[in-house]
Amino acid sequence: MLQINEKLYLGDVVRMRKAHPCGGVDWEIVRVGADIGIVCTTCGRRVLTPRRKFARDVKQFVKRGAEFEGE
Repeated sequence: MLQINEKLYLGDVVRMRKAHPCGGVDWEIVRVGADIGIVCTTCGRRVLTPRRKFARDVKQFVKRGAEFEGE
């Protein structure tokens, strides 16, 4: 499980525990705040999910965003 205080960056690609109905499991983060905006990399569907639920459902980071490289 991802730690609640883990830094999230725009452009991060994460793998979720459950597959999307289209079959995709990888999602790109497009909004960071109280809610996390993610876009399915397979079909392009956009979803807003509360940060706590997101932290519970994420399995691993596939790719870190450009802002992570700059730290």
